[in-house]
Amino acid sequence: MRARQLIETLQLTPHPEGGWFRELFRSTAQVAPSDGRPTRQALTTIYFLLEAGQYSRWHRVLSDEVWVHLEGAPLSLWTSDAALRTPPAHVRLGPVDVHGTHPQHTVQAGRWQAAKPLLLPDGADYTLVHCTVGPGFDFSDFSFMHPEGEEAALLRHHWPTLAELI
Repeated sequence: MRARQLIETLQLTPHPEGGWFRELFRSTAQVAPSDGRPTRQALTTIYFLLEAGQYSRWHRVLSDEVWVHLEGAPLSLWTSDAALRTPPAHVRLGPVDVHGTHPQHTVQAGRWQAAKPLLLPDGADYTLVHCTVGPGFDFSDFSFMHPEGEEAALLRHHWPTLAELI
């Protein structure tokens, strides 16, 4: 019920990677990324909401992305290097607790990332986060893990439980 209220109140729309979002801010200042990409806005921000059963598919963004938990269930966020050479790292975003949960995490540019709500008994059935990208988000800097690609094959072989997020 709260998730539906947030979707309506915050005017969220479906996101291509799963869940719901709304862009909140797109800086008018421009920056030139040092990696040769064209000029980008300095900073962009969104609300991003995942309901029970939804997840953020494995994807990469060519800019740094800061995730901040706002409310709801803790969020499980996995990240890995671009070639999946190391096991995906797992962080829990939410209120600080004894399990190592923290409200904020930064995913470095170019790393694979995927997320889903960590539903707890008697807990919320959604997660609301705020994401900030700098240099600002541009869909040309975004890519999904291709289900038939080499990275997906590595994920299925070494970490099959995380392959459900492809």
